[in-house]
Amino acid sequence: MLGYTPDEKLRNEQIIKLRRQWLKDQELSPREPVTAPRVLGAVEKFWARFLEPKNLWRLYTYKAYKGGVFTITRLLIPLWITHYCVKYHIATRPYGIVELKPRLFPGDTVLETGEVLPDIPVTHGHH
Repeated sequence: MLGYTPDEKLRNEQIIKLRRQWLKDQELSPREPVTAPRVLGAVEKFWARFLEPKNLWRLYTYKAYKGGVFTITRLLIPLWITHYCVKYHIATRPYGIVELKPRLFPGDTVLETGEVLPDIPVTHGHH
C-alpha cells in the first residue's frame, strides 16, 4: 500500500494547521507587550528630564563632565604617575629617596642646608 490512509492524511493536515496557527500566535502586535506604567522615583524623574535631547542645561553639563573626565584621566593621573616615578625612582639628585641617612659628626656640613655642625661643647663636670 502506498501513501497515507485518509485518517492519517486528516491527522497530518490538522497538525500542520495547528503548527501554523501556533507560529502565527507567537507574533507580537504593535501594542504588545502590555506592561503597567512604571512609577518613577525622584532621581529617575530628574534623569528622565535631564536626558531629553537638545536641552541647554544637558549640553553644558555634558561638556563640563567630558572636559573633567579628560582632564583627570588624560592629564592629572598620568602627570602624577610620571612625577612619582621621576621623584622616587629615576631622579639622580641626592636624597630623592633616602635609604640610609649618613652619620653626622661635629664639623660636618649638612648637604641640604649647607650648615656646619658645631663642635660638642666641652664641660668639666661630673663623670
